[in-house]
Amino acid sequence: MFRALSLTAAVSAFLLAVLGSWVRINGAGMTCPDWPLCRHALVPALDGAVALEWSHRLLAVIVGVLALGALWTGWQARRRIGGVTLALAFTAAVYTVQVALGGLTVALSNTPWSVVVHWGTAMMLLAGLTALALLAIVAPHRVIVRHSVMGAVLAACAGLAFLTMLAGSYVSSSGAGLACSTLPACDGGSWTGSDAAQLAQMVHRWIAAGFFGLATVAAYMAAFGTTARVRVATLFAYALVVLQVMLGFANVAWQLPTLLREAHAANACAAFVAFVAALVFAAVDGTVAVAAAPRRASALQPESAERSRG
Repeated sequence: MFRALSLTAAVSAFLLAVLGSWVRINGAGMTCPDWPLCRHALVPALDGAVALEWSHRLLAVIVGVLALGALWTGWQARRRIGGVTLALAFTAAVYTVQVALGGLTVALSNTPWSVVVHWGTAMMLLAGLTALALLAIVAPHRVIVRHSVMGAVLAACAGLAFLTMLAGSYVSSSGAGLACSTLPACDGGSWTGSDAAQLAQMVHRWIAAGFFGLATVAAYMAAFGTTARVRVATLFAYALVVLQVMLGFANVAWQLPTLLREAHAANACAAFVAFVAALVFAAVDGTVAVAAAPRRASALQPESAERSRG
C-alpha cells in the first residue's frame, strides 16, 4: 500500500505541476479569485479558463489525499525501510507549507514572488514524494549517506535545477519571457540587460548555463564509475537537460509559442525529478564504481587458489 500510494502521489504531483504551469502560461491563475472556493462555489460554472484553474485545484486536493495516505503508510513501514523516516519528515513539513501557500498566492493575486515561492514548495513536495516512492520500491533495509564527490555533484545538480526553475517561474510570471530577444547575450550584446526584466532573463540564463555545465560533469562521472541505478538516472537526467537547452533556444527563436513554453516547464520538472532520483539511488547504493568489484574479485582468486592448494 505504501508503494502504491507514494508512487501514485509522486506521479500526480508531477501532473499537478505541469497543469499549474499550463494555468499560469494561459493567464488563468486568477480566474478563481477566492480560495478555497472558486467564485463562491464548490463547483463553479466551468466556462473558459475557469475550468483550467478549477481542475488544478481539484487535482491539488487529490494529490493532498494521496500524499497523506503515503505519509501514513510510510510511517507504518518506517521500521522496515531504511531512510524513509527522514523523507517522511521532509515531505510532511513541505506539504503543510504548500497547503498554506495555496490560499496565500490567491490572496496576493499571483504576484511574481508569490508564484516563485508557491512553485518552489511544489517542487520540494514533488522531490519528497519522489524520494518516498523510490524508497518504497527499492525498500532498502538501511541507508547510510556516504560522502563522495559524485554525491556532492548530484546534490549540486538537483539544487541548480531547483534554482533554475525558480528563476524561470519569476521570468514567466513577471512577463519577462521575451525581454531579451537574442541569444546567448541580451539585446545589444549585454550580459546584464538594461532594465529589471532583462536582468531577470539574464539571471535565469546564467543559472541555466551553470546547471548545464555541472550536469555535463555529473554525466561524465556517472558514465565512468558509479552504480548502475545512479548511472542510468544521471544520464537520463542529462539527456533531459540537453533537451531543456534546446527548448529554451527554440522558445526565444519562435517567440514563446504556448506549447513550447509548456514543454519547457514540464521538461524542467522532469530533469529535476531525475536528479532527485539519482541522488536517492546514490544514498541507497553508495557511489562506489561497480566496475571495480570484479577486478578486486579476480585479483583475490589466485591467492585463494594458492591457499587451497597449500
